[in-house]
Formats: sequence, C-alpha cells, structure tokens
Amino acid sequence: MPDPVPSPILKHSPSVSRSLRSAPDTSSVTFAADFRSPSKPESTSPSFDSFRTARSRPSSVSRSSTRRSASERAGSQRDLRDEDARFVYINDAPRTNAPPAMFPDNSIHTSKYSVLTFIPRNLYEQFHRVAYIYFLVLAVLNFVPQLLVLSKEAGVLPLAFVLGVTAVKDAYEDWRRHRSDKNENNRTASVLADGVFRPKRWKDIQVGDVVRLVANETLPCDMVLVSTSDPTGVAYIQTINLDGESNLKTRYAKQETMSTPPEALAGVIKCEKPNRNIYGFLATVDLNGRRAISLGASNVMLRGCELKNTVWAIGVAVYTGRDTKVVLNSSGAPSKRSRLETHMNREIIALAVALVVLCSVVSLLTGIWMGDHVDRLGIIPFFHKYDYSGAAEHGHGRYNWYGTGVQVVFTFMSAVIQFQVMIPIALIISMELIRVGQAYFMVQDEHMFDEKSQARFQCRALNINEDLGQIKYVFSDKTGTLTQNRMEFRCASVQGRDFSETDGGEEDGHAVQADGVVLRPKTAVNTDPKLTALLKDGTGAKASRARDLFLALATCNTIVPIVEDTANPAAKLVEYQGESPDEQALVYAAAAYGHKLVERTSGHIVVDVFGARQRYELNTPPVYCKKIFASHSIAGV
Repeated sequence: MPDPVPSPILKHSPSVSRSLRSAPDTSSVTFAADFRSPSKPESTSPSFDSFRTARSRPSSVSRSSTRRSASERAGSQRDLRDEDARFVYINDAPRTNAPPAMFPDNSIHTSKYSVLTFIPRNLYEQFHRVAYIYFLVLAVLNFVPQLLVLSKEAGVLPLAFVLGVTAVKDAYEDWRRHRSDKNENNRTASVLADGVFRPKRWKDIQVGDVVRLVANETLPCDMVLVSTSDPTGVAYIQTINLDGESNLKTRYAKQETMSTPPEALAGVIKCEKPNRNIYGFLATVDLNGRRAISLGASNVMLRGCELKNTVWAIGVAVYTGRDTKVVLNSSGAPSKRSRLETHMNREIIALAVALVVLCSVVSLLTGIWMGDHVDRLGIIPFFHKYDYSGAAEHGHGRYNWYGTGVQVVFTFMSAVIQFQVMIPIALIISMELIRVGQAYFMVQDEHMFDEKSQARFQCRALNINEDLGQIKYVFSDKTGTLTQNRMEFRCASVQGRDFSETDGGEEDGHAVQADGVVLRPKTAVNTDPKLTALLKDGTGAKASRARDLFLALATCNTIVPIVEDTANPAAKLVEYQGESPDEQALVYAAAAYGHKLVERTSGHIVVDVFGARQRYELNTPPVYCKKIFASHSIAGV
C-alpha cells in the first residue's frame, strides 16, 4: 500500500513507536510494553532521521510542498492513455455521463432473486442437495400405474413440503437483502446543485457530482477529496467496512483544489478505469487548463468508509454503484452449505449406491426365478398372464403382460419404493424445522445481547446454523486476524531505575475537568505509585527526565482524541484513535500518568499535565521532542 502524503502533524509529531526503534541505543530513559499480538505496520509516520531532517525546514502550517505517494510517482512515470482512462468533469455530471460513457448509477443490489427468477433459481439451488433428487425420483415412480403404492398427491406431498419450507426461508432472507438495499439506496447526501448543497438520494448520485460530508457520515461512493475543514486538507476516515481496520486513516486534499470554493471548482479528472485494488489509485486532475496535478491513493476516499474527527469534507464522485471498489470486491450472495449438510450429501450418495445394488440384486433374482418358471407364469399369482374371473361367460382374457424383461424393470422400481426407508424424508424435514427453531432461540438468547450497541444476535443464513463456533482450518495472513491487535503499557525505566511495581497500583484513567465536564480516558492502565509520585511531586534530573518521557509519549504521535458521550451528562470518555495500536497504548499510558492529550489540530496540541493545560504549536518541532529524541533511547519490548 503506498504511503500517504504526510501532513504537518506527521512531520512535526512523528510516531513514538517508529522513532523509538530507530533511536541510538544509549538509553537513559526506556520503557517496556507487553504485546498481546504484534502490531500491524499501519503507521505512516516518518522515521527518526526524517524527523531530524524536518527540524531544519522553514516553519509553515500550509502543506504546499509534499512528498508524493508511490501511486503518484507511478503516475508521473506512466501516463494513462485515453482509451484506458475515465474522464470525470467536476461538477458537470450530465457531460460526464453523456454517451458513449453511460456510467452506472449509484444504486447497489445485493439480493439474489427477483420475482421472475425466484422459482427457477431457488429450485435449481435446492436440487443441489442429493436427497431432494432422490425424493423427486420416488415421487416420479408413484406416477407409474404398475407401481402405484400411494396416491399421486401423497407421493409428492413430502417433497413439496420440504421444498416449500426451504423456499419460504430463502425468500425471507432475500427479502431482508432487498430491504437493506432499499434503505441503503435511499440514504441522502449533500450534493452541489446550482451552487448550493442539497440533499440527494444515494442512488441518484452520478459520476462528476460534488458531494459534501460531515463528521461520522458514511461515504456514498468513491470520491476524490478536494477540500476539508482542516486548513491543510487533512481528513480522517475509518475503513472498518472495507478491510476490518478500526484505526483511523488519513486522506489529503490537494492545495490547488483547497484554494478554490466548491461552487467555482471546474476541471477534469483523468483516472483509471474501475478495478478491485482498494490500495491503489492512479489519476490526474486538470483545473481550468492549468498544469495537471497527480493524484494517488492518499487523495481518494472509498465507499463504505466513515469520516471521523473532521468537521466536513468535499469530494468529487469518480466511481458509483457497481463500479465502486467495495462492490467490485464483493462476491454477491453465495449459496452457503454447512459441513453437516455436505457430510449428509456424501452419506446419502453412499446409501443410494447401496440401495441401487440391493434393488439390482432383487431384480436379478426375480429375472432368474421367472426364467425357471416361464411355463407356469400363466397361473402363478402376481405373475399370471390370464384373467379367469370371467371365463364362464366369455372365456379367459389377458392381463397387460409386457414380457419378462419389462417385469424385471418393474420389480427393480418396486424394490426402490419398498426400501425407500433407507433414506427417510423425515430427516430432511426435521433438519429444516430445527434450523428455523435454532435461529429463533439464537436471536432471543439474552447472553448474545450486546449491551454496548443495544443489538441482538442476527441469524443471516439459516443454512449454516450448526456451523456456528466450529473451526476446521485456521488461515492467518497477519496478526490481529484471530487475536486482538492490542498493546498494553506495562512499565517504564527512567535513568536506570525500573518502575514496574504495578501490582499495588490502581487502574487510573486520570480524569480531568473541562467546562464542568469530567473527561476520562476510555482505557485504564495499571500505574506504578512511585512513578506517579515522581512525576507529580518529584524534583531533580530524574523527575525532569520522567516528565520529558511522558510528555513525548503524549505528543509525538498521530493520535486523535475523540470525546464520547456516556449515560452521565457530566462525564465523558476520551477515546484515542490513530493509525497504530502501539501509539494508542503509549498515549493511554501517558494519560494514566497525568499527561493527557486533550486536543490535536493541524496547528497545535493541547496537553493536560496534572490539571494544567499546556499548548504547543506545530509550526516547528517541539522543544521537548527535540530534547527527548536527542538524548534518550526509548525502546518498545
């Protein structure tokens, strides 16, 4: 994945976790931490060397000169050919979608069936089960007059019942997909029209529309970011719906588009055609005939992401509907089968083979017996050829005798009906009814109720109830897939003294007050009482070094504090979100030891140090970061 373009925050507040590893090993201040699982290399902060290089740069909050991402560098080396590109005219959707372009609308469809295709497609999928084919054969045999054991309706009724129950279940699941699609497509977003942002349904958004989002809104389509509420063009998004990552990612708007009001924005975006690569984007934007500006993955926001910690952001729709990357990576609604059903199919095939063998033996013996008694078949019961019931008046008549070979075939089919209990249809009916009952009890289970989100268990696929919690294979490409990608701060060492006696310490969140509201970090950390006392009341070089350490942990990172409401209006939780779990652990530890990150913008940082607010401008590297990184080695374990 290409590195995004760094903002001033990343330049002057590098990730502690990255800088600490590259610092020289002359430790006078060290800390230790406990990994539950190794953290993912998500942080895009520069190294310690790049941080020291940034010290000599002129101070400026604006981000006019930036390092290009890998996709942008590729764009300068390989220009898009016109036949391989899509042309998007900014704020001119009719021209963008005019023939021969005809881009798809922004509606999505995840349902499997329609009114016309439901019956044939559902029957096709159901008859993938071997048992249903077997019961269909039995039902057909009941229509043969020579084999009629039950009435025709009675022979078809069990199979029709099973097919009907399964069809109703599948129809209900697909109806929920239709309902979800309808709700999704009818959501509204602010789209620029006639110089004013007006609400517009998601399904009506077209390529070329200028869309405005506010904090915590979900992106309706793939958009190129052109402006944000941050003066440097930084926007934070959460991609949990795309790749499962809950950490915040940064996206950037070009300064050339930031300086133009959205209603006056005009130009053309030349981008690659839709593809499934969610980590790459190749495009250029030409504003009013000026020099083309390259765009990369750090300048595009994908459908399904959520805007976080950004008041508003404006983008231009480049991919809509089925052309969005999240839809292209979706495989649709699959036909799921549980392992029990797959195993049952194999067992039914084995039983069917045994049944065929048994019936073949019976018919073979019948043929041999009929060959030995061929001259007596006229009078033997069940095989006689003549009807003597009316012999006195009219002589004897003939039954419908088809010959020995056909009679052997009838015997084979009769044996199939007689031995059909080897594969009972009641088993299939019972399984379908039990699955419906299981789904009901799982949804109503109080132990499966999530108090935090006030949501119950949802059974989205009734075919795989029995597979819940069953594991056969484990594939893991990285840490965090099966484990919590979480790091916990355990202890610190300052000038050779180990502060690791956290057993007697309290889980402290270091609550602070702001405007009459108590702010407490969401995650508490076990603290060492001696280290807390040293930071709060200590004097001398060791206390100074300890304060420098935790001040650096609280500030030199990419963490963004987000305030969450609680049931108590006078108390709120502060959640630290960032690109790396190790940064989160370090900032939570700093808050527990009295150095609480309260606010971060592109221009300044506010830290609460034991109740005293301290503000640090980001125009130049902070003095405390210079001092810490120049004289101390901080290593994570």
